Amino acid sequence: MVGSIPSGYVMSYGQVAALAGNPRMARQVGWALHALKPGSTIPWQRVVTKDGRVTKHADMGENNLQKLLLLNEGVAFDVQGQVEKKHFFKRNA
Repeated sequence: MVGSIPSGYVMSYGQVAALAGNPRMARQVGWALHALKPGSTIPWQRVVTKDGRVTKHADMGENNLQKLLLLNEGVAFDVQGQVEKKHFFKRNA
């Protein structure tokens, strides 16, 4: 599911969990992404909190890595540090 998020877009942990069949398992999505090995090709950076923030635990050991990767994909952030809503990827069920 995470692999299907297009470059330049994000989904929330809850959206990914819902696509996986259980919208109440957002935390488990986070744990699974955190467990990825360095060099993984899964675009973990495209998953953010429900309010569009990157998490401090998602930087894979580097400060602001998730935000930097998203900025490089063209994702914009507002002054509060949230992903601008136009970058949220909506999937038709």
